[in-house]
Amino acid sequence: MRPVLHGDVSMAARVLLSVPDPVRPIRMARLLREAEAADSHRRRTGRAHPVWGNGSLMAAAARLPRGPEPDFDDADYCRCWTVVFDALIAHRSRQA
Repeated sequence: MRPVLHGDVSMAARVLLSVPDPVRPIRMARLLREAEAADSHRRRTGRAHPVWGNGSLMAAAARLPRGPEPDFDDADYCRCWTVVFDALIAHRSRQA
C-alpha cells in the first residue's frame, strides 16, 4: 500500500461513518486488503487497478458510499478515525 496521508484517513473515516459501528473494523480491513492488492497490481503492471485504484487507501475508499466530512465535534466521526488508526497500526505491525 502506498504511504498513508491525512486525506487517506479522512476518506476512510467517511466511508466507515456510512456503515454501522459493528461493521466498521471489517470494512476497514477490507479497504486495507484492497489498497494492498491495488498497489501490488500497480507495481506489477505500471497501471492502476481497474477497481481499487492506485494502491492508496484513498483510492480504495473513494469508490464506496460516504457522507460529507463532519468536523471533530462529531463523536461518531472521531470514533471512525480511531478505527482507521487502530487498523493501520495493526496492519503495519503485521508487516514488520
